[in-house]
Amino acid sequence: MKTYTRPMAGWWKRNPYYLWYMLREASCLFLTAYALMLLWGLYRLQQGKIQYEQWRESLASPLSLAFHAIALALVLYHSWTWFKIMPKTLPRIPLPDWLVVTGGVSAVIVCSALVLVLT
Repeated sequence: MKTYTRPMAGWWKRNPYYLWYMLREASCLFLTAYALMLLWGLYRLQQGKIQYEQWRESLASPLSLAFHAIALALVLYHSWTWFKIMPKTLPRIPLPDWLVVTGGVSAVIVCSALVLVLT
């Protein structure tokens, strides 16, 4: 008698929920490349002003700008999913879920605006 083996190929493509889940998980590879690029910038800064300025100039290329746009979209999506799960992971508080999510998103927007204004 042969045992049943469940087919696993493409399981995440059959359900939109799993498709979005896999997109969020796969974004870590892209964002790791982004973090390494920033670390390379710190390395170039340590080498001197000329090398650092060359690195900064390379960030103005169309390929780099596209890379940054994709990284921004992936980070925003990843952040949004974490804010959506926040009400489920917090200890019981007498607030509706939408208020917790809205509060978290609002806090990030305010902090980001402060960073932009103060720098």
